[in-house]
Order: sequence, then C-alpha cells, then structure tokens
Amino acid sequence: MKKIMMLLAGLLMTSLVQAAPLFKEGVHYQVVREAATAKPEVMEFFSYYCPHCYHFEPIIAEVKKNLPEGVEFKRNPVQFLGGKMGPEMQRAFAVARLLGVEEKFSPVAFKTIQVDRNMPQSRDDVQAMFVTAGIPAADYTGTVDSFAVTGEVAQFDRNTATMQIQGVPATVINGRYLIKSESLKSAEEYQELIKFLLAKKD
Repeated sequence: MKKIMMLLAGLLMTSLVQAAPLFKEGVHYQVVREAATAKPEVMEFFSYYCPHCYHFEPIIAEVKKNLPEGVEFKRNPVQFLGGKMGPEMQRAFAVARLLGVEEKFSPVAFKTIQVDRNMPQSRDDVQAMFVTAGIPAADYTGTVDSFAVTGEVAQFDRNTATMQIQGVPATVINGRYLIKSESLKSAEEYQELIKFLLAKKD
C-alpha cells in the first residue's frame, strides 16, 4: 500500500509539473529595465487606433478582475498610431482619466474608430466622443490643455520609451517584464504569465 501511495504521489507531482507553464526569459517575456517598481503593477500599452487592442478589451477586463489584491492596473496610450490624431487621442485618454470617466469614454472611442470607422479629424470630433459618452463638452475643453493632462501625456511618452514599446497591445509587469504576446497560445496562458511575473523576485 505504501508503495502504491508513493507511486500515486509521484504521478500527481509529474502531472502538476507538466501542467504548470514553463515561462522563460527571451521566449515568453523580456527584461526591459533593471529595477522593478516599488509596488506590483500591470501596465497595458494600447491605442484606440489599434484593432488588436479593441479585440483585447475583454481579456483586459478579465485580467483586471482577477488581479491579486494590492496589484495596480494601469493603462498607457501610445501616440505612434493614428497620425496627427494619435497624440490627440492619447491626450483624450488623459482627460478621461483625470475626470474619472475613462470607463465611459474608452468604449465610445473604440466603437467610434474600430466599429463605426469614423476617424476623428480634429478636437471637435474628440469632443463629440466625450458628449456621446455623457460627459459635458465643457469638461473636455476645460481640461484638455491643462498642466495636469500635459504632465500625464509626458509620462505616457516616457513609459513608452523606457519600456521599449514598439507595438500594441503590450503588457509590462512591475515596470520590468515585457510580455512577448506572440509566444502565448491562449488568454488563460496570458493570465498565468502575468501571475508568474508578478511573483517573480529576480
């Protein structure tokens, strides 16, 4: 009986090892900074002009819902998509976040650009998105050129450069580990890798 129990235990351990994803540096993620952030965080780099980012939204929602306690989720829009309006939509996100309406604004912005194919051409068009999202036009116009928004945009650009972001969507864990999305086979594996990197100490 003892031998049988030991055999079963061995088989169980083997199955667990086989089931556990073997994430490797250079294959599933790369180190983009020497030092990690002081507090654990997940940062998603995205653009409203990116169709992959639009389709990634349900996965991001699951990630946010399942993050361990104490882990902050951050979003960082990039300006290198969308031509002259790329920086304006980046600024629009900063406005929405400052006003506390990002959850209302982002779905409208994605729908306008990715579903309706109605590309904004000016700030008036961006303002119309805020109005569609139920946010007064004056809130947008009174905030878009504020010092706080300009500072946020500058930080977005610093993050993009520091984390070596060249395409989106992209995810950086603890300010140090950039996930190589092309190496992953499923949304479940993506979430497992996030947990793995959040717990990583070296």
